[in-house]
Amino acid sequence: MFTSKISSNTLAIFNSNDVMPTNADGTMPFRQNNDIFWLSGVDQEESVLLIYPDNEEEKEILFLKETNEHIAIWEGAKLDKREALKVSGIRTVYWLSEMEDKLEELISKSDGVYLNSNIHSRSASEVETRDDRFRKMISEKYNKEILEVSPIMHELRSIKSELEILLMQNACNITEKGVRRILPFIKPGVMEYEIEAELMHEFLRNRSSGFAYQPIIGAGRNSCVLHYIENNQECKDGDILLMDFGAEYANYSSDLTRTVPVNGRFSDRQKAVYNSVLHVMKEATNMLRPGTMFKEYNAEIGRMMELELIKLKLLDHHDVLKQNNDKPLYKQYFMHGTSHYLGLDVHDVGNFDWAMKEGMVFTCEPGIYILEEELGIRLENDILVTNNGPDDLMKNIPIEVDEIEELMNS
Repeated sequence: MFTSKISSNTLAIFNSNDVMPTNADGTMPFRQNNDIFWLSGVDQEESVLLIYPDNEEEKEILFLKETNEHIAIWEGAKLDKREALKVSGIRTVYWLSEMEDKLEELISKSDGVYLNSNIHSRSASEVETRDDRFRKMISEKYNKEILEVSPIMHELRSIKSELEILLMQNACNITEKGVRRILPFIKPGVMEYEIEAELMHEFLRNRSSGFAYQPIIGAGRNSCVLHYIENNQECKDGDILLMDFGAEYANYSSDLTRTVPVNGRFSDRQKAVYNSVLHVMKEATNMLRPGTMFKEYNAEIGRMMELELIKLKLLDHHDVLKQNNDKPLYKQYFMHGTSHYLGLDVHDVGNFDWAMKEGMVFTCEPGIYILEEELGIRLENDILVTNNGPDDLMKNIPIEVDEIEELMNS
């Protein structure tokens, strides 16, 4: 698929991510660059993938860090050439020490070089990446046209294969186990971090590498803070508890939100707001079909949310009729998007100007946040777009009011 998307007599180069430092001699856990992982399956630092479809012999090359006794003892042995072939299917493997000469040979006879960069719409990092440094080196050393590979990878990665869907379903299934573990555990007096700890225990014991992103466990007023991650407050009687978390499995993400009453029973007001959010979620999920455009999708959700907020007496019908459509009133209570792409990244790559296609996976996560009532409700499941209608990968995870209350009081 990838090779059919690039121009003739060009090559593409993908770098692994850096091992990021903390302090002194500390490092953060390594997380592979998702593009090189998607193309090769190689999940190791200091790896480089080169793809040159029009080269006569070596059309795919892996450059790997060569292991030695010191590395094997202190870090664990790295991939050797035989293991790299087994993981990636790539037969031509060189050590990184050989890369400079090989690049010189291949780039000199090519008409252009595709290089990677982070063009995600939410990217705000100021850290120079391995890809950034590599681009500088290529620009300074070679007089070749540099082409952008990211748009191609966004298109390819936005459609999930059967294997990817199985891995994501497994991540969702582990997340379900986490939900079923914590609901009976939640009660007045429990700390937010204790809930996080229970989830991490359940994830690790089911072969997940842990959370797919920093979890949000927010009770009371914290339920209205969209990206609350301190998770260090007490859950009190009468509070609502918003929990946004998901397990990662084989580098693939899941993303779930559930909002529950700390004491195990929704108050009438909590239940009314909850059911409004659930109604919008069900209607929005049904729209995640091939051909749906995000602009129309978001506009329809906005109309549904207006009706629910009027019903909850948070908005006045007459004020809505007179509102500035560029600043809709519902945004006071529902200020974020309803869906994002999901895959190797939690906010996965893909273009919101594209029509939805079979094989795409989206979250569906409407919410209503009433700060003056310290009442934030968000619900979220992961939805696979198919030609036969939306397939909810989290359909077995409790979400109805009576299901939540029954599990919490079991």
